[in-house]
Amino acid sequence: MASEGSGGLAQSAAVKLSEMGERTKQLGTAIQDPNRQRRIILVIVCVALLLDNMLYMVIVPIVPDYLARLEKESEKAQAEMHTNTSNSTLDQTQKDNLDVQIGVLFASKAILQLLVNPLTGTFIDRVGYDIPLLIGLSIMFLSTCMFAFAENYATLFVARSLQGLGSAFADTSGIAMIADKYTEEGERSRALGIALAFISFGSLVAPPFGGVLYEFAGKRVPFIVLACICFADGMLCLTVLKPFSSRTRENMPVGTPIYRLMIDPYIAVVAGALTTCNIPLAFLEPTIANWMEETMDASEWQIGLTWLPPFFPHILGVYVTVKLAAQYPHLQWFYGALGMVIIGASSCTVPACKNFGELIVPLCGICFGIALVDTALLPTLAFLVDVRHVSVYGSVYAIADISYCVAYALGPVVAGKIVHDLGFVQLNLGMGLANVLYAPALLLLRNVCLMKPSHSERNMLLEEGATGLYDTIKMEERQSKKKGYSSSAGNCVPVDENGTFGGNTRPYSEDETSEPEYI
Repeated sequence: MASEGSGGLAQSAAVKLSEMGERTKQLGTAIQDPNRQRRIILVIVCVALLLDNMLYMVIVPIVPDYLARLEKESEKAQAEMHTNTSNSTLDQTQKDNLDVQIGVLFASKAILQLLVNPLTGTFIDRVGYDIPLLIGLSIMFLSTCMFAFAENYATLFVARSLQGLGSAFADTSGIAMIADKYTEEGERSRALGIALAFISFGSLVAPPFGGVLYEFAGKRVPFIVLACICFADGMLCLTVLKPFSSRTRENMPVGTPIYRLMIDPYIAVVAGALTTCNIPLAFLEPTIANWMEETMDASEWQIGLTWLPPFFPHILGVYVTVKLAAQYPHLQWFYGALGMVIIGASSCTVPACKNFGELIVPLCGICFGIALVDTALLPTLAFLVDVRHVSVYGSVYAIADISYCVAYALGPVVAGKIVHDLGFVQLNLGMGLANVLYAPALLLLRNVCLMKPSHSERNMLLEEGATGLYDTIKMEERQSKKKGYSSSAGNCVPVDENGTFGGNTRPYSEDETSEPEYI
């Protein structure tokens, strides 16, 4: 009887194992489906961008208070040795030193990211997108763990700088991977719009998330939660992308060097727009809290929720731009220019606000305008690489990341100095004027969608036939799609000799190639 019972259990276990094996095989087959794999990749990238921006902003309510506590503990014995007069002077000196430390700590991430982005962009172009993404997630995991257990300023500084290094890998490779996987211009705009929504959500939800957990659970808990999510995303990346077993990069075309992309006038105009439009947000984040306390006697909850309402106009801006780009792709430059004008006008009206309710309106305008600029111009960068260079996107999105980092590296360090020397009103008027004056420069992009694809190395490889696994995969992908060049060039309306839209609207085919057009 006992042997029969054990035999039945063994048979049942074997059946269950067989079912699990079959399900695993079905899951593996489903993951290999190109469309499903693209969605999974989009999820992995969006989670990585969400984590990076949450870690960027979660320290806002935590680190200043934590450093102040450390400062008080270390200076307590020293302060007791001074008189009341000298004690007041000491307190002011300590406050000034603490403000400088916090500003340097906040800026260190963007500064290091700015320095290493040219190297990471070239590295991504050489090895592909999957390994750099995994490297970035691993560094971000280490950085988050260091934040959780740091007990002094030096460790916090190292953790913040490491996050900048991880972001240089993860953000650039993630955005570049989206551009590479979504080759049709409408799908690319939607996918990049979703990624921008996750970036915005991470930046805006992180301060209340960190503040609440810090208040009720301590400093370590918010960072441990983010570290667990980062670890899960890294494991998903390792499982789905299989970066170390992929052989598709063996025959990858050689991307255009980053220095050549930087001197491309069209890419330079886009990069300048991305920097200029993000300056108001980067400069207001470290300065608006003190201004609200001084001018409108704002409460703590109002300061904490300052940037939460603008999240919804940002999402609206992404949605509107994606929809408009699908219908009128030749007006991408106009959406960006309009966004910069909205940012400029909104920035100029911030100092006129007298209460919290009034302040929300221009802040919503700034975030709505940033959404228009980012959503219109990020896909334009990929299209410019497609038609003027080689369709490898690591370096061009490293340039985009550099553009953001310039604004956010200057913000915590320069904004406070400008407010102190010139005033908050002058800061906002200057930022608004810069955006309005830069908007006409985007007119240079008005005929971008009329460019033909360049006779790039990738085109030549595919015209000559598949010579490796990478080419074979690309050939299969192209054959599975509709014939015709799958970018916005096929949707643009040509310009006739009078400068009006009309005439022959036949899309450019893959066989129609030309040398890159330069100004």
